[in-house]
Amino acid sequence: QVQLVESGGGLVQAGGSLRLSCVASGRTFSSAGMAWFRQGPGKEREFVAGINWNGFNTNYADSVKGRFTISRDNAKNTVYLQMKTLKPEDTAVYYCNTFSFWGRGTQVTVSS
Repeated sequence: QVQLVESGGGLVQAGGSLRLSCVASGRTFSSAGMAWFRQGPGKEREFVAGINWNGFNTNYADSVKGRFTISRDNAKNTVYLQMKTLKPEDTAVYYCNTFSFWGRGTQVTVSS
């Protein structure tokens, strides 16, 4: 069993930055790939960024490339999503994911 708890969301103006965190419990964290997804108002959940178990490989949705950075600290059982140059279209609930496990999400709202 894995539990994921996201934090760091909030209200920010366009052009601003936020850093999301996801703390995981469970024995498999350090050997598991992790990902961030998001679901905007009236939209389906979509992939944002992923990272492999040791952090050496990452991938991003085209819409966030160059603005978002995913990273992890296995000693802290935490995965991060650094978000810069935020746009109103980044407004969404952001979810942490590994295997079939999901957190409850953290709300990010970007005002224009």
